[in-house]
Amino acid sequence: MAGRSRVAVAVSVLLVAGATGGGAWVWRDTHPGRDTGAAAPVRVRTVAVTRTDLSDSRTLPGTLGFGRPHVLKGTGQGVVTRLPEPGARAARGKPLYRVDDRPVPVLFGDTPFFRTLAKTGVRGHDVSVLADNLRALGYDTGPAVAPASRGDGGEGEEFTPALAAALKRWQQDTGQAATGTLVPGRAVVLPGPVRVETVEAQPGDPADAALLTYTSAAKSVTVPVAATDVGTVKAGDRAKITLPDGTTIRGTVRTLGRTVQGGAGQESAGQTGPATVDVTVVPDRAADVSGLDAAAVQVRFDTATRKGVLAVPVSALVALREGGYALQRPDGTLVAVTTGMFAGGMVEVSGKGLAAGTEVVTAS
Repeated sequence: MAGRSRVAVAVSVLLVAGATGGGAWVWRDTHPGRDTGAAAPVRVRTVAVTRTDLSDSRTLPGTLGFGRPHVLKGTGQGVVTRLPEPGARAARGKPLYRVDDRPVPVLFGDTPFFRTLAKTGVRGHDVSVLADNLRALGYDTGPAVAPASRGDGGEGEEFTPALAAALKRWQQDTGQAATGTLVPGRAVVLPGPVRVETVEAQPGDPADAALLTYTSAAKSVTVPVAATDVGTVKAGDRAKITLPDGTTIRGTVRTLGRTVQGGAGQESAGQTGPATVDVTVVPDRAADVSGLDAAAVQVRFDTATRKGVLAVPVSALVALREGGYALQRPDGTLVAVTTGMFAGGMVEVSGKGLAAGTEVVTAS
């Protein structure tokens, strides 16, 4: 330790040179052969070791809006006779547009109607979508036969006489032809409540054209995150969103994109810069962004947190010649420390004899 102390004192002289203000006195080392006279004390700054929480965070630019638009293409035969206005919301069981002056209502699900449902006894995920929606709308569809199975190869529900009867009642209640059968193009399947972004078609176009684009009905923030860093963010993580007026609101990471954008592989297509992945953050309270449709915002992700640890300013660390770090007490002695998380100009430290309140020398 004698050798370490001599080295550390010399280092501390470099750290505190020019420092002023309150603190402790540390003796300056002397050099043989120079007319230095008696060693003089140098006044340096000190700081107390604190017990605190540290968060490793990063703040990235994002865009508040309704998310990426998707194209809705019609199906079946006929002529489009009415279309919704941009900004309209799609609701379960309600018409979204009209074909041959007949309403085309919205149902929610993950399988479009790709065939006519008329003959009882057939099974499929399209039947499950129909049954799920009729039940959600309050219609009695009878007992489910072969319950819906998603993504595991199951056959889905059976189109039963009770389900056909429920379909007929719904059709009659909503002004459709009450046939008890469902023809592709007479209902549109969407993933959930959505908002019309743009209208692509116009009255007179064929029903199987691209009709409109839609987005999520809920606002969210899209944040491009470097592909090399996306592993530090996961769905369910908490985030803080700073709005243009400086207000900070809370949000939650909803999804991580699966498409890498930019990077060297896309330079030929005009996509330059680092490769990124879009991360979607949803405000916890929709009311917090009710006054904005689109805006540039800043999003802070807390990627790691250490609670109740001992910490000092990074400037208090003394690098040792033999490797590692130490803290210097006001009397010049050193305490070897192990460093942990670095965050916000602070560093987590641990070492023998180190406790909250311990005074150590700092360079600033």
